Amino acid sequence: MTARLRGPALFTAVALLVLVVAPAVLDPFRLGLLAKYLCFAIAALGIGLAWGQGGMLTLGQGVFFGLGGYSMAMYLKLHDAGPGNLPDFMVWSGVERLPLLWKPFSNPVFAIAAAVVVPAAAAALLGLLVFRQRVRGAYFAILSQALAAAFTIWLVGQQGLTGGTNGLTHFYDVFGRDPETDSAKRIFYFVVALVLGALYLLARQLMKSRFGRLLVAVRDGEDRVRFLGYNPATVKTVAFAVSAAMAGIAGALYVPVVGIISPSLLGVVPSIELVVAVAIGGRFSLAGAALGGVLLNWAHTTFSEQYPSGWVYLQGLMFILVIMVAPGGVAGAARWAAEAIARRRTGRGPSSAPEPAEPTHGQKEVATP
Repeated sequence: MTARLRGPALFTAVALLVLVVAPAVLDPFRLGLLAKYLCFAIAALGIGLAWGQGGMLTLGQGVFFGLGGYSMAMYLKLHDAGPGNLPDFMVWSGVERLPLLWKPFSNPVFAIAAAVVVPAAAAALLGLLVFRQRVRGAYFAILSQALAAAFTIWLVGQQGLTGGTNGLTHFYDVFGRDPETDSAKRIFYFVVALVLGALYLLARQLMKSRFGRLLVAVRDGEDRVRFLGYNPATVKTVAFAVSAAMAGIAGALYVPVVGIISPSLLGVVPSIELVVAVAIGGRFSLAGAALGGVLLNWAHTTFSEQYPSGWVYLQGLMFILVIMVAPGGVAGAARWAAEAIARRRTGRGPSSAPEPAEPTHGQKEVATP
């Protein structure tokens, strides 16, 4: 099979596995878990775009995940309460009038649009403020991490507005369906799987475009790109905004799938876990980033079920082994193995070591005006 057909064939095989095989062999509970993993895969795909392709290590992706999740949850709570009534947690908190912030979210179209637009707008604003000052590397990572911590603290302190520590939960009607039924869980699964496939194709097409080549050039040599007449701040801001929009979509899908959105899902630790997932899958590959989101969360569930007292150590060991054995992640190891097999078939002999995890400065060609 030629290299040109290998990608579409692999995508088709994975699509059949996810859309046909998995629903046929998994019970509704496991299918719901897989839907949750795919939600995290969408968020990981965005990190793969920002970090792997653009070199922006974002440790605060939970903020954008939360903005999307709360947008969807606010609509669902208002829908359950009915016209003119307050959501249950507001009644318990002593709120007497619906806050102004909540009123637009009674419209499902507005809520869905906000789940995408608000995270993207927040990321674009942050990017314009930060990247124009040439903040990058560890400084940008720490800044994004601080943003996640501040956002979590604000959510916890707004009991009557956001549900506080408990967040928003107990949704009884999700677009006309009871989320606890098996049929609803299957529908949610297919929706999440199709959205993930569409976003992957969109991200892949973006990276094949002129903008994608310019983004990689900024990652490998930002100063060189600036000397050629491009503005790296604009390129990074656009990529960061697209990444945030993907996280917002993931959060909006997570709410009906799992039935909750709370500050514990959005803080520093969950954001770092998403970055670890991308590193495990392979941050220089969009497919690897999505795969990492599934693998890490699958390991989370499996290890916690089998070893309740030590699953965190096993999860950490998995991360260490992947980084030591395959610095390029699962995707990098698979690519090296495929190339080694191809070289053996042509008689050139296998390579002695996998490709480096990170390209050296100037390795990629910088786009010219």
